[in-house]
Amino acid sequence: MRAVDTNLLVRLIARDDAKQAEAAEKFVTAGAWISHLVLAEAVWVLDSVYELPATSLATAVRMLLEHASLVVQDADVVEAALAEFTARPALGFSDCLILEIARKAGHLPVGTFDRAFGKLDNVERI
Repeated sequence: MRAVDTNLLVRLIARDDAKQAEAAEKFVTAGAWISHLVLAEAVWVLDSVYELPATSLATAVRMLLEHASLVVQDADVVEAALAEFTARPALGFSDCLILEIARKAGHLPVGTFDRAFGKLDNVERI
């Protein structure tokens, strides 16, 4: 199966360049895989560059999870991260994803200097 990189995924979601969005759609039609890293980078770009609110970011991730041609790495992990992010959008999606990846791998607690992140169960503020 093919894989996508961050800029292709952003074009697919943002649709701010019609030609590139069409090319991205064509590329993923046969099926494509989205890694955690690409997903986290894409959400970061959509947040910091496009300034999408947390609700729109959550909708974008949900759409990727439900997309007919896309396979998200460890979709169960991403689902759990999305649930945490939806409940606490101030944390940021990447922190939620970091926690859920660590949880699935059995490597808890996650150490952090981040005050907000450190308030979650299984996260230890240093």
